[in-house]
This record gives sequence, structure tokens and C-alpha cells, in this order.
Amino acid sequence: MSEPAADHPILFLPGPTEVDAELRRIMAMPLIGHRNPRFVDAAKDVCARLRELFLTAQHAAFETCTGTALMEAAIRNLVPRAGRTLHLVGGAFGVRFVEVARGCGRAPEAIEVPLGSAHDPAALDAHLTAGPAPDAVCITHNETSTGALQPLAALAATVRRRAPDALLLVDVVTSLAGAELRFDDWGLDFAFAGTQKCLALPPGLGVYAVSERALQRAASIDERGFLLDLITAVPDTEAGKPIATPCVPLVFALQRQLERIAEEGLRARWSRHLALRDRTLQWCTARGMTPFVQDVAARSPTVSCVDALGQDVEALARRAAAAGFQLDKGYGTLRGKAFRVGHMGDHDLARLERLLAAL
Repeated sequence: MSEPAADHPILFLPGPTEVDAELRRIMAMPLIGHRNPRFVDAAKDVCARLRELFLTAQHAAFETCTGTALMEAAIRNLVPRAGRTLHLVGGAFGVRFVEVARGCGRAPEAIEVPLGSAHDPAALDAHLTAGPAPDAVCITHNETSTGALQPLAALAATVRRRAPDALLLVDVVTSLAGAELRFDDWGLDFAFAGTQKCLALPPGLGVYAVSERALQRAASIDERGFLLDLITAVPDTEAGKPIATPCVPLVFALQRQLERIAEEGLRARWSRHLALRDRTLQWCTARGMTPFVQDVAARSPTVSCVDALGQDVEALARRAAAAGFQLDKGYGTLRGKAFRVGHMGDHDLARLERLLAAL
């Protein structure tokens, strides 16, 4: 990992995160057409490498769009008109999933837990046992606004057991490539992320994995849209020929980044993120601040939200800025009361120590 140039603040945000110099150089390439054989080969390779990243033998693809667009695509493609969705909500982005479902004319229901809390698989089991099965269960794996990581494997197993026909639609925006995620082993049906988080690239591409049974469901649903119609988008993109013009330089940068992730090793990457989290929280607790997420098992490997306990968050952010770093000053109702450190992507412990020393 090469150090970024000193002419910009180093981003320790929960997205967008810092982009390595090698990847920035790739994005400065002269443009080629997206039907050029070189691009076609790169796009096919990216889809193959995304399957490795999601740990799936099924399907993976990308689109030039935001993660929220893929959230909407999940609802439009995989939930029937007026169909029921069950949402596990614990923060702002879980709420967004509900709003997207409602905006697409579906009937969302939410199970909510307090900010910074994880959902209990036993409570989900009881809820699914007591009522009619939903068409889909929507889960935010890693709640970016609070740094709470959900026990996705256990929650997914509960859904499979109690509502086997319900599709599992998962926001993995700040967990993919930073926290353990096993698409096939955990029985997921649709999982999506953006490039600007743990993939440590600029925003602009959405990446996703989709199961065979999800595509079968999509084939039975009308009005799936055009650009994000999974029935055509998945095979076309896997063949290297997305239907609309993609962000060509970013696709090449993603190809290289996926190579780099393979070189590091996925398990080693997960471990590095855990080490960054542990060091961040150790530093905070030593200075009288507490992790916003109380349950140790639910603390995100990629973004730490810290309760400042009345200390001056603005002053902390100014101190970071003076040393050439950028921190987040809290999201939504937590702004000014907590701050977030996005220790995701290509950050290492040496760079984190420089930030902590500056603070």
C-alpha cells in the first residue's frame, strides 16, 4: 500500500474512503470504448472475481450506479407488486431500505432495535412463527450510521428455517471486503455494495451477487425496470457487455483492486479490519470515550462509532484536519454526540497509528 499524496486529507470516513495511488493512476487512463475487446475481457474478469469476493458459485455483476440504486433494484426485481417485505432496522440505512420498499409500492414491515444494537435471531424466529411469511427479509449487515454489525449468518439461518420461501436481500455496503461474508454458505439471495467503502475506490459502481432462485423469482415479476432488470443485466454483464455505457476507468480500477484483495487474501483482509477496529476502540476507551455499540460481538470491523460522552467532537475533527486527516462527526441524531472512524479499505495499522497520534 503506497502512501497517498500529501496534497489532500487522508480519509478515515465511513465512505468514501481513501483511494490508493496505484488505483488513482489506473483511473487516469486514456478512455477506450466499452465494446472494445479489452474492456469486454476486463468486465468478464471483474464478474468472476466478484464471485470470489462474495464467496458464491452463482452470479455476481456490477452496474454504474449507487448502492441505493441496487437496493431499489432488489425490491423491484424480487418482491411482487404489493408484496410484503420484513426489514430488520437498527439505524438510518435500515430505515432507508424500508423507505425504498414503500416507494416501490410494496408493503414493508419493520422490526426495530435501538441504535447501536444487534437483532436477536430468537426474536426474529418468534416473529416469523407468529405471522404470515414475507416475500423477502431485508437486512442491513453493517449499519454504517452506528457501527453495529448484525449476526447475519444466524439471522439468515432463522429465515431459511421459518420462512424458506422468503428471499434474503442484504445491504453489505460497509461489510463487503471488510467483514466476513459468505453468500452461498449463509443462503443469501441478493447482496449489494458500492465501490466507495471497503473496496477503497471512488463512488460510481454498484456490485452485487444474486442467487439462482432469486433470478427465478425475478422472471415472474412484472415492471422490473430497464437498466437494473436483473434478468437481462446479469447475463449481459457477466458476458462483458453491460447494456448501458459503464464508467470504464473505474471498472479497470475495480479489476486491479480485486486482484489486490486476492493477493492479500480474503481472510487476511478480514483480520486486518478487526485489528484496526480493536486498536481504534482501545485508544478511545483509554481516553474516556466509549464505543457506541455496547455488545462486543456486534462492533463493526469497518467503522467504529464512538460516544464522545460530552467531549468536543468539532475540536477533535479540527485536530484531525490540522494533521491531514478527515473524520466523521456523527450521522443524523448522533451528529456532534459521537464520531465515526472509517477504518476500512486499504488502511493499515501504521497509518491508523499516525491518525491516533495526531489526535
